[in-house]
Amino acid sequence: MRDLFYEADKLHEECGVFGIYSHKDDVALNTYWGLFALQHRGQESAGIIVSDGQNVHVKKNMGLVSDVFKSGLEGLDGYIGIGHVRYSTTGSSMTYNVQPLKVFYDGGNLCLSHNGNLTNAASLRQELAKEGHVFQTTVDSEVVLSLIARSRKKTLEERVAEAANAIKGAFAILIMSNDKLIAFRDPYGFRPLCLGRLDHGWVVASETCALDLVGAHYVRDIKPGEMIVIDDADKEPTSLMYAQHQPEHRAHCIFEFVYFARPDSIMDGESIYLARVNMGRILARETKDIKADIVISVPDSGTPAAIGYGLEKGIPFLEGLTKNKYIGRTFIQPTQKQRLNAVRLKLNANRSLVAGKSVVMVDDSIVRGTTSGKIVQLLRDAGAKQVHVCISSPPVMNSCYYGIDTSERKELIAATKTEKEICEYIKADSLHYISMEGLRSSLSVLDPDDMCYACFNAKYPDGADEEMKQGSKYQFEMGC
Repeated sequence: MRDLFYEADKLHEECGVFGIYSHKDDVALNTYWGLFALQHRGQESAGIIVSDGQNVHVKKNMGLVSDVFKSGLEGLDGYIGIGHVRYSTTGSSMTYNVQPLKVFYDGGNLCLSHNGNLTNAASLRQELAKEGHVFQTTVDSEVVLSLIARSRKKTLEERVAEAANAIKGAFAILIMSNDKLIAFRDPYGFRPLCLGRLDHGWVVASETCALDLVGAHYVRDIKPGEMIVIDDADKEPTSLMYAQHQPEHRAHCIFEFVYFARPDSIMDGESIYLARVNMGRILARETKDIKADIVISVPDSGTPAAIGYGLEKGIPFLEGLTKNKYIGRTFIQPTQKQRLNAVRLKLNANRSLVAGKSVVMVDDSIVRGTTSGKIVQLLRDAGAKQVHVCISSPPVMNSCYYGIDTSERKELIAATKTEKEICEYIKADSLHYISMEGLRSSLSVLDPDDMCYACFNAKYPDGADEEMKQGSKYQFEMGC
């Protein structure tokens, strides 16, 4: 049974991809470590595929990285590897959807790892099915492999570029053939992808934290609309700006900076941690009327913003809530009564810190509102005099179609209740969301106009809402 009380009130991670090309490093082991670093991006399945130049070797299954590979990496021999960790939408948590995907086409083996969501997958799949293509999964990512196999272009790079120009939506994709590693990113840059250098090879990954773990030197981010080809461990990857239509502005996912990415990652030049600290500082400026004794976070994603809030206000940041790190995504919930109290399995209030205090509680978001009230009650039960809830993102009012599992709009509490009504619902003394202007100004490097804010303002950069109204969201699961 899925963890209903805590994770269900968060926007879910997308997925993580990792690729490596090296004749001298242990490719499988480095991919394993890289996936460990990216585990926060998906905890339902994991997989690795390695090529030795002629044959590919696969190991993948449902579960965490540590579960899938608990028996070791035996048989994963080669000099090119790609890996994947996945969070799926409800109903698609099946073994046949676990990535990386693998097919055999006229050029040999073809493997794929994908982070994102293809908004035109339904129409493309229907077109391919009419041509006789057979699909073995319910993920949109398989469409990309079919497009590459169908192409009549001469080289694999040309085939991949043709497929990349046919798909729409968000994608950071790794393609592995028998002897090449190809990485490409959508023209808007919705999903992240970066390049790293080993002493004797190259690495591509969703986040720089994965490069750090395997000892790779960060080189740069893959540009939106760019494809790189790695076929030599000693030479610079070949770069091709494949996108036939480059948008005027990028649309990096703002929630990577608010919540998804690991705080020690740097994404498109922006420090995730510093951006979150800035969000907290701005929240403090926007809530000058709050007189509090301490600031605490909902661990762990709210912590950097809470630290920033405390620094700006000049009040101490304390660990008023302790997270049980040994509670996974699933546990036994025998009765409805126990489900309602289950938040205590995940979090506990530190009575010695909060009793008699006016507390500011910082969190990154409120999605459905199902747990915020329970956490507020935990603090009151521990003796907190007042609980002021501050959120480091604006109200989430719209679904995301770019690789994040959000609820339908009717299930998002901010879409049906005002800020005052939400405050009453969670029984806080006050509730404050960061303003859109404040969120934009939290970025120090990136242009705020180059971000996607659709979950807040319904302005979908590529018109994905119209595409998804045709039903593709319900016919296919997200590729990540």
